[in-house]
Amino acid sequence: MAARDYGQYCGITRALELVGERWALLIVRDLLVGPRRYGELAAGLPRIPSNVLAARLKELQAAGVLRRAPRSRVVVYELTPYGHELEPVVLALGAWGFKAMGDPREDQIITPDSMTISLRTAFRPQVAADLPATAYGARVGSAELLIRVDGSTLDVTRGEGPVDLAFATGPGIHRVISGELAPDRAIATGVVEVLRGRGDLLDRFASTFHLAA
Repeated sequence: MAARDYGQYCGITRALELVGERWALLIVRDLLVGPRRYGELAAGLPRIPSNVLAARLKELQAAGVLRRAPRSRVVVYELTPYGHELEPVVLALGAWGFKAMGDPREDQIITPDSMTISLRTAFRPQVAADLPATAYGARVGSAELLIRVDGSTLDVTRGEGPVDLAFATGPGIHRVISGELAPDRAIATGVVEVLRGRGDLLDRFASTFHLAA
């Protein structure tokens, strides 16, 4: 594997040699949501050069973090069990980085996979356990996420379905998750657009998904 060699015998050093190259952890982030074809990974990381994506996939495969697998006449990339062990690391890193995000720039986007991982990071099962089961539909760009919360269980999938609240949003949703922007103000200012259902359920969403900024 053509990873950087830091010349130190240390677990953190070795981890960075395996997944510390640019874009590597974002590839892992998206594969934590589910297996992806090469084109789907490229679409989810629109700024990654094709040669870099190919190199990172090859390196992560050589490290045993992911593997290529045939699925219905196509080849997908999926995490190995070893790769899945990175999930708590990725979620913790996301929570740490959330504190320094600031306001979104005009050129910054939210992808469905990044939103899914953000929701997993922000999910508060101890709060959700005391709330009624709720289904949310979140439109992120042209993609739809179906977010089901049932007690302390969270399920986020692509697609549509029966929901209690459907809304469209963009990078500004982080201000709702951080508590910086109250749900009613988020709706009033257009940060969140209610598409159907009860708009007051955005309060429940903000209680269920929260990260301190």
